[in-house]
Amino acid sequence: NGRLLCLCLLPCMMTGHLLIYIGVSIFITISYAPPKINLHYIATGISANSSSLASHPLGPFWNLRLEDSALWNQLQHAWDRQHNPLLRGNTTLIQRKQKATFLSEIKSECLSDSTSDKCSLPHMHNLNSLPEQIRAFIRSMYYREYPLLINQPGMCRKNNSSFDLDSPILLMAIKSQVGNFENRQAIRETWGYSGLVKGESNKKDGLVRTLFLLGRQDSSTGPHPDLKNLLELENLKYGDILQWDFRDTFYNLTLKDLLFWQWFKKYCPTAIFVFKGDDDVFVRTNTLLDYLHKEWGEHKLRKVLTNKMDMDLFVGDVITNAMPNREPSTKYYIPESFYKGVYPPYAGGGGVVYSGSLALRLKEVSERVHLFPIDDVYLGMCLHRLGLSPTHHPGFLTFDLPAGDRENPCAYRSVLLVHKRSPKEMLTLWKKLQNMP
Repeated sequence: NGRLLCLCLLPCMMTGHLLIYIGVSIFITISYAPPKINLHYIATGISANSSSLASHPLGPFWNLRLEDSALWNQLQHAWDRQHNPLLRGNTTLIQRKQKATFLSEIKSECLSDSTSDKCSLPHMHNLNSLPEQIRAFIRSMYYREYPLLINQPGMCRKNNSSFDLDSPILLMAIKSQVGNFENRQAIRETWGYSGLVKGESNKKDGLVRTLFLLGRQDSSTGPHPDLKNLLELENLKYGDILQWDFRDTFYNLTLKDLLFWQWFKKYCPTAIFVFKGDDDVFVRTNTLLDYLHKEWGEHKLRKVLTNKMDMDLFVGDVITNAMPNREPSTKYYIPESFYKGVYPPYAGGGGVVYSGSLALRLKEVSERVHLFPIDDVYLGMCLHRLGLSPTHHPGFLTFDLPAGDRENPCAYRSVLLVHKRSPKEMLTLWKKLQNMP
């Protein structure tokens, strides 16, 4: 009788447990809500006293729907699919040729007529309502090749160095403009000295080379005096100018990265590290060299242990979860019809440092990433497609020291970079730091 009772009750008990499990699962599913995100960083440029915050996605993390209603997103998704090795086989050669021809027609028509329906692809029919700088960027975002007006092909050659060194440990690529003579000269006389530089500890030194990256004067902002002859004299004396034939505007700063990577691959591929920065920052080069020597030594040790040749170093003042700035009055304005979504992690402000081997990989991957108007964000996009993220370093003070510490040289002991400084402030600060015990 006991066995018979157990056989009768067992299915009922199993069914009951199953019903309880299903009920609990349904309850948890219905009651679950994604964690609340209190705040997203607002990309630089928004008014400091503005109380409005950028919107942020409220959907769960497993929502994989791609943003395809903005121009850049649509174009980039097409490229991502085209270069995806798992999806590439599904596209026939004829389809790829047709697509290439179609994109070539779009490019040609955009450059000749920015109001064209093709140029406003996809779903971007309000091109004329955008600020002129955005329209100018869209018209030229397919161009990546510009001739060099001033070149320095021997900058990194051994016979150009009196120190019998094969390559520089640090190549400083500084974004400048034609008229910023004072900034460039202050940098040459202070932190951007080109030659053999000692580390702060005086135990190790290294060859540093400095280049200034320029476009041509932007005539659209009004009449400017012709500074071409002065620039040629400056380059004749110092030999540290790279200039390309494109308009030097804020939204064209990304071109300086692309064209510099091309130059780097051809003329200076053995440089160990690259500093990319603006001409209004102050860098403690001696301290930076100590940091880079340490990183290079650790990399060589890891290379022996892991046999990994490439160095993935990319450091700066890292910003995460940044949203595009939607205020049309700021120079960082990115309309929603052009780009949607959160920016990838990127190093903002006036300067970053990355390895030379990574510079070569950034050059390669940039051929698969559409140009973006903000150069810092574009670097983050390229890193993201390499499967890398920038590393935050507290010594990169791109939003400056507290006001009370800016004149105190002792406050700079742990600083690698600070933004921003005028030429006079660079010279004064450099002198104070040199005299500090």
